[in-house]
Amino acid sequence: MRTGLAMMGALVALAVGSTGVAQAPRPLPYWASLTAGDALMRTGPGREYPATWRYRRVGLPLKVVAVHESWRKVREPDGTEGWMASVLLTERRTGMVQGDPVALREKPATNAAVRWRAAPGVVGKIGQCRAGWCHFDVAGKDGFVEASRLWGVELGEVVE
Repeated sequence: MRTGLAMMGALVALAVGSTGVAQAPRPLPYWASLTAGDALMRTGPGREYPATWRYRRVGLPLKVVAVHESWRKVREPDGTEGWMASVLLTERRTGMVQGDPVALREKPATNAAVRWRAAPGVVGKIGQCRAGWCHFDVAGKDGFVEASRLWGVELGEVVE
């Protein structure tokens, strides 16, 4: 059994990042994306738990809903939840088109010219989001998309 001082030292060590500065935990939920082309979702926070899904899509956006040590409980667009090792996730913001195809527009307005179209399931990088619109980049083809059409951003959220 650890003593109170040893336990406090362990907690301080966990809170200090590689820069030596204590980092506050992120408020939940938050958005992340897959960094790996082969990632397993598990039933619990550890390698001893069985895998339920295998992901092979770098950049796929996931919502982090819980944290346990180096594991993150994530949610998919259809509501499926499971645990992934934190090293499989990045804070890079991505989004996935939901519903019908979307128009990527020159400006954040419904009457702006259409530059490209993206099909449901297409994943791209989310840039700035303001006033219900996000800058969305799919392999170098970019434009503005209504935030409500993307899984990977909250309605009303401002992304810088």
